[in-house]
Amino acid sequence: MALLWAFRGATSRFSGRLLARHSSQAARRGERPGGEELSRLLLDDLAPTPRSAEGLERLFGLSPCLLALRAARRRVARLLLQAGRSGLQGERAELLRAAEARDIPVLRPRRQKLDALCRYQVHQGVCMEVSPLQPRPWTEVGEARPGDDPRQLWLVLEGLQDPRNLGGVLRSAHFLGVDKVITSGRNSCPLTPVVSKASAGAMEVMDLFSTDDLAGFLQARAREGWLVAGTVGCLGPEISSFSEIPVTSCLEFLWDRPTVLVLGNEGSGLSKEVQASCQLLLTILPGRQLPSGLDSLNVSVAAGILLHSICSQRKGFSAEKREQLL
Repeated sequence: MALLWAFRGATSRFSGRLLARHSSQAARRGERPGGEELSRLLLDDLAPTPRSAEGLERLFGLSPCLLALRAARRRVARLLLQAGRSGLQGERAELLRAAEARDIPVLRPRRQKLDALCRYQVHQGVCMEVSPLQPRPWTEVGEARPGDDPRQLWLVLEGLQDPRNLGGVLRSAHFLGVDKVITSGRNSCPLTPVVSKASAGAMEVMDLFSTDDLAGFLQARAREGWLVAGTVGCLGPEISSFSEIPVTSCLEFLWDRPTVLVLGNEGSGLSKEVQASCQLLLTILPGRQLPSGLDSLNVSVAAGILLHSICSQRKGFSAEKREQLL
């Protein structure tokens, strides 16, 4: 028993040194820290993405790898398919065919080796060594005049730090028909393989942009005629200083012009500067009286509810099309 406790203590000290070393290395490279919310994430979320000497990272999971190959946005060095799966079928067979068509080397490591390469994430027997994916500058969004399409919807994310939250938001945004996603350049989670896996590969095919001046971006959209709608939790003192901004339930929101929906950080929500740039604040009303600490939703869950309440108002989605999908 004493030996067991000694091992646990050594493991804890090693994990602490690993986390501290990772943070100090990031600081020396000039990367911005994730903030208080990021510091509370599990160590496996904070583990540095494995990089090769060529700056490649390991993308894992069947859907992320397949969609990355289809989108052809990344440079792919090699594909790793778990050995022992006799007669590759379905999407795994499609992966193999696509890799062979592009002359991508294919390796067949055993399960234990693949587990170690993917840092014991859920890889579904598939891994690719690829170049990192970066959001494009928002200046490349191009002109999108409000009169072109009154049902445009852009999603802006300020300071999302949990890679699984970001992935979940991107998956909902892609599923529900968001046109573009813009993230804040500061204090936000990068587009890592964990984000891609959590998004079920949606990150690989979406239009993703970034800006260091989020308030300026929102103010420019408002001048062009867009509605800038922020989001808040249950009505409370956190929005008292912005009482001049109307607040409405997402179920009562009428989507009658191009809209930018803004979601904030997991812990602190929208910054004061960004919230002040909004013309309207949307909220999700709870179904019961809630105790302190349970008065808000996970940001990816809230994103799904908010986006569905807006996107379900699309009139151009014909009954015939709905029947085909059903």
